[in-house]
Amino acid sequence: MNKMLLLGDEAAAQAAIDAGITTAYAYPGTPSTELFEYIERKSPKGGPIHATWAANEKVAYEQAVGTSFAGRRSLVTMKHVGLNVAADPFINSAVTGAHGGLVLVIADDPGMHSSQNEQDSRYYAHFAMVHCYEPANQQEAYDMTREAFDTSERFAAPVMVRLVTRLAHSRADVLVQPPVSPTSLGRSTTPARWTLLPSNARPQYQKLVEKQPSLQSFSEESPFNQLEINPKNRELGVITSGVAYNYFREVAGPHPPSYLKIGLYPIPTGQVLQLLDHVKEVLIIEEGYPFIEQTLLGTLGMANNSRFKGRFTRHLPLWGELNPDIVAAALDEGTHPAETPPVSQLRPRPPQLCKGCPHASTFSAINEAKKGYDDPVVFSDIGCYTLGYYEPFRTIESCLDMGASIGLAKGAADAGMHPVLCALGDSTFGHSGITPLLTAAHENTNMVVFILDNGTVAMTGTQESMSTGDRLVELVAGVGVERDHIRVITPLPQQHEANVQVICEEIEYPGLSVIIPRRPCVQLRR
Repeated sequence: MNKMLLLGDEAAAQAAIDAGITTAYAYPGTPSTELFEYIERKSPKGGPIHATWAANEKVAYEQAVGTSFAGRRSLVTMKHVGLNVAADPFINSAVTGAHGGLVLVIADDPGMHSSQNEQDSRYYAHFAMVHCYEPANQQEAYDMTREAFDTSERFAAPVMVRLVTRLAHSRADVLVQPPVSPTSLGRSTTPARWTLLPSNARPQYQKLVEKQPSLQSFSEESPFNQLEINPKNRELGVITSGVAYNYFREVAGPHPPSYLKIGLYPIPTGQVLQLLDHVKEVLIIEEGYPFIEQTLLGTLGMANNSRFKGRFTRHLPLWGELNPDIVAAALDEGTHPAETPPVSQLRPRPPQLCKGCPHASTFSAINEAKKGYDDPVVFSDIGCYTLGYYEPFRTIESCLDMGASIGLAKGAADAGMHPVLCALGDSTFGHSGITPLLTAAHENTNMVVFILDNGTVAMTGTQESMSTGDRLVELVAGVGVERDHIRVITPLPQQHEANVQVICEEIEYPGLSVIIPRRPCVQLRR
């Protein structure tokens, strides 16, 4: 075996390569982006792995399912909120089942370092009734992802591997095994599996339910679920998982209390019962939502059982990341307030747009144009331009989810607000802005949409944008926006007055307008 220094993201990517994948798909999003970028570097175009960014996470997942149908292995990656977009095919792929190995590596973001929420992807795996691996370190990220492809083919089901930010973005030495060559199981020859008409879906769903005992047995026997009993301590036991295991071992010392480390779900309830037989109380330490805690209370019928301690009992905070100090306090029977205290008294420095960013000129022109109105509103989206919320601009008033700016704007316009403007990037428009614009165009809603065309997915590192340049103009016209009200401007300080004039003209037009400020991202130019 060879030793490599890898990020957690890179360890999972290397495992997929070594497991013999044929395709890899993703949409960029912190903290998962580096995973796919690693595969891109290792397998350039024309190489043995067809690796491409997708227009959004739903498309990425569906392409991976297609590879599985063809009998080959595929990896699909995204961040946690991206699975909301891909939830439809993900949940239904558990019903169709997999053919070639189908593995989803998801990167959650406890603490919301670069996300709108802290949602925990383990609930999606539980909802879909499929296996979920949760590595505690980079070596396990490699080992678990590699095994996940075998598990997927063994149980004919998709498999999730859950990373979190601290693991995804930290490095460690990883021992990698010799790669296997991509192989093919041959295309699926059972179309009834993949055609979820009710007459087919019912028996397929029944098979998924009947498969659960075998998934549970596999989890009970997995070496990634480790039960360690301390015969000298019958007071406290610990159930932990993922990176939280590292914090527990760091503060528990050389002689820790009895513990169960969970690395593969479904939860090995048999080992949980063994731990409960040995100790009086159990502290549950997990990064993210209280998934293990809530599941065990329901599974074991102990909704009011005082033997379990964790987030619900406030021995651990209800939100934010864990750290060794928090875990140490919980082990010492301390309780935590609703909020985690700040780690620093330094005044925070909000992020800012890069010097020379085209969005700065766009926001300056928007601010100037809306001065003459009593109650203007500018909805926005997820991207670098979300920084228009901060000083010196204070332009935007929303950031809900990818593509939501157009939908919010239409709803506000339908409610009688005027003027209503919204701003989103070219990549976000391709991701999930086309359908709400199609809706607005159908009604010729009185609003102004800004599609900020900087030619790339700038926020996550200048990945490829599929809706930029002339293609973007044709897309906008194709959904029904009148060409006379598709205006392309150049966001530069010397064009400020001309741009303000264009914006004012389109605000006064009693229908749908799309303004496209077009100038390359300064990082892309660099």
